[in-house]
Amino acid sequence: MSVIFPVIMCGGSGTRLWPASRPSRPKQFIPLAGNRSPFQETVERVADLAGAQGRLIVIGGVAHRQAICEQLKELGRNAVVLLEPQARDSAAAMAAAAIWTKRQDPEAMNLFVASDHHIPDGEAFREAVRTASEAASAGRIVTFGVVPSGPSSAYGYIAPRSEGLAEVTAFVEKPDLATAERYIADGYLWNSGNFVVRADVLQDELRQTTAGLIEAVTDALDSALTDGDALLLGRRFGDAPRISIDYAVMEKTRRASVLPVAFDWSDLGAWDAVHRSGEGDVGLHVFEDAENCLVRACDGVLVAAVGVSDLAIVVERDAVLVTDLARSQDVRKVVKRLEGLSPRHLDFPQPQKETLEQGAVRFAAWMRQSALPTWCTLGQNAEGGFEELLTQDGRRLQTLRRAVVQARQLQVYAEAGRLGWSGPWRAALTSGLDWTHKRLMKADGRVRTRLSWSGAPEDETTAVYDQAFLLFALAGVSVTAPNADVEDQATRLRDSLMASMAADGGVVEVGARSYQANAHMHLLEAALAWEDAGGDASWTALADRIVHLARSRFIDTQTGMVREFFSSDWSPAKGSDGSLVEPGHQFEWAWLLARHAKSRDDAEGLRVAWRLFEAGLKGVDPARGVAIDAMDLNGSVRSARARLWPQTEWLKASLILASMTDDWRRDLCLMQAARAQRALWRYLTPVGLWHDKMLESGDFIDEPAPASSLYHIMAAYGQVRATVGSLRPDLASALALS
Repeated sequence: MSVIFPVIMCGGSGTRLWPASRPSRPKQFIPLAGNRSPFQETVERVADLAGAQGRLIVIGGVAHRQAICEQLKELGRNAVVLLEPQARDSAAAMAAAAIWTKRQDPEAMNLFVASDHHIPDGEAFREAVRTASEAASAGRIVTFGVVPSGPSSAYGYIAPRSEGLAEVTAFVEKPDLATAERYIADGYLWNSGNFVVRADVLQDELRQTTAGLIEAVTDALDSALTDGDALLLGRRFGDAPRISIDYAVMEKTRRASVLPVAFDWSDLGAWDAVHRSGEGDVGLHVFEDAENCLVRACDGVLVAAVGVSDLAIVVERDAVLVTDLARSQDVRKVVKRLEGLSPRHLDFPQPQKETLEQGAVRFAAWMRQSALPTWCTLGQNAEGGFEELLTQDGRRLQTLRRAVVQARQLQVYAEAGRLGWSGPWRAALTSGLDWTHKRLMKADGRVRTRLSWSGAPEDETTAVYDQAFLLFALAGVSVTAPNADVEDQATRLRDSLMASMAADGGVVEVGARSYQANAHMHLLEAALAWEDAGGDASWTALADRIVHLARSRFIDTQTGMVREFFSSDWSPAKGSDGSLVEPGHQFEWAWLLARHAKSRDDAEGLRVAWRLFEAGLKGVDPARGVAIDAMDLNGSVRSARARLWPQTEWLKASLILASMTDDWRRDLCLMQAARAQRALWRYLTPVGLWHDKMLESGDFIDEPAPASSLYHIMAAYGQVRATVGSLRPDLASALALS
């Protein structure tokens, strides 16, 4: 079995344990359930798993260096301490530990544990690690799923495929109590957030799912400074995307397994959990007819409680908290209000008060003055290759180059030229097209999937998805740069794709999920673009064929929602894949099917588009005013996070449907368009960049801006210009790119 390098993760601020837990002294470093801190208890629980060949690793913020080192010294334990110059969430922290581990032993595995969990039975935990390690040695990512003692809304849940050590079928976020009861009845487990995985496996997974992260963290390790007993990671650590391991890997990987464990476990996440440990009382206190209360009093303070029950009373020098233990989770609301005493100052005016027309004018100016200039200068190298990412301060990152991004950017600048942008669109297009032909094109006329940062081939796969975007880009090129003579190239590629389509089915994508709707959606987009460009009749045939497939196979007849994945006979995929619904794709299909219906005067096609639009609206979170990432076919939320691109699709679908009706539905669509445009503005920054992922809290993941979003943004601008311009001809000049 591989050597284990335990890794203790010291992130987190413990806001629900205010006022005892503060950013300068978070909960993992204060005694909560006994005389030692949770961090020290964790060290004692996992250190010996390293054996003679492994090493204990601790990773935390530079501000907590003293606490980490002092508490290790108190225990007489040694560890490799990796210090983050700034917090970048769990994925970057785990990457740093995995990269360091692999350099010591290429076959070693990591046990990743939180520093603040309470597990009284250390030997039961270690035995579970040994069991999980067998599967991890074989390449699985094994997490520990705690058998629930009862329904709780404080924890996330894991759905196992079967009993015992089993494949994970779903990770779900903290539910309400009614949903938690259903999860328990269905055999779900609490998500403990602890993992066992080979270091090389984790590194490979992160490289595939999170662009720029491994590169930034590797550079940070290479430039790390020795700081006493610790290594201070280099500045480049701050360039790593700020994203959790759940979102970066666990919700996407097909390697996830879960081991059910029945030992006592708590994340000590709130005062009720501390109270249940039975060891949470601290300091002098006197009870008179008081029952089931937790008291923590700082030195020099006496707490007396009379005739009360079920309370947490926490006294610090500068603050006192009194809460019903049943309301312990709501302490974070108090903390949020305290944070509100110093509100952030935003660069943009409050977009919620902006009309559709005002936002449209601002959108045009932003495209003209910021986004398009940024991405053909900072976002394009001297040879013509487009960058994958730009940091929020406008710097390039050395990361992989995907064919889909090159094709999308070509289409963007072809469209910019068509719409009359006075910037250097032609130079961007010409050099980008030349770079694409030299670096990405294969002898069979298809593009390879991926290049290294230097431009060397790295993945020779020819995904249908990538070819669809190449066709889409070439349609734009044929209009704005007819001398490029790309129509024959596009025709040959189209014909080869159509030849691979079964008589009653579609194209088969590469990879594990070969039967999918998404690649077809973008082939339809390309076919419609070639129709608009004056292409031959085969483009019309391709578009009609895909629309037929969508209406007969992809779209669920009961709900009107388009599914994502299918079996080999194009029936819905089994399990959770078959019920996955993305609100953004409902809007995107609605936009495409509305275009198709309009060009063919197809009333039934328009009805289908309307139904998809209505399905997409079910995925708009009313609290944040954004379209979320994923639902189930039954309308329940699968992922409440919200990326940028669904907002653009919401905007496009609203506007095209508004342009195709003159009844009450037009006003509805225009209202939705205004909401969608306000949602989009929350993501955009003044300098032509954007944030890509909004968390359920409304905060954004702090990461570079992905170039791939510009294609969505450009399409949204084009639809805004077309629809708003037709409704308000007096705004034509203000909406133009020239």
